[in-house]
Amino acid sequence: MAVYQGARSRPIALPRGPRIAGTPALPRRRARSTVRAGRRSSPLARVLGAIVVAFMLAFFSLAQQVQVSATGYDIGRLQIDQQRLDARRQEARSDLSRLGREPAVRKLALDAGLGQLDEPIILPAR
Repeated sequence: MAVYQGARSRPIALPRGPRIAGTPALPRRRARSTVRAGRRSSPLARVLGAIVVAFMLAFFSLAQQVQVSATGYDIGRLQIDQQRLDARRQEARSDLSRLGREPAVRKLALDAGLGQLDEPIILPAR
């Protein structure tokens, strides 16, 4: 390690004292941080920011419209399913009312190979 003339070691744990003691502090004028740092917002940055915000709003609006149209599509599909089920229910009701009557039952039995019963046989009592 090199040792320089006039260099003093500083203690790490203890804080440093003020360099100049006894000089009165002058009142300072407060400057804004952007002015002090030399950073000012340019018109180009504002325009780009406005464009980004406009695109975000347009994207949000588009997402909402897609969701609404998808919901409308689902409603239409469910209405078509309901109409189809109502038609099947009505068809089943008409089949039950038609097939539940005597002529239909007789025709189904004859088609299945069953014949009409003969006259009943009466057995005398003993």
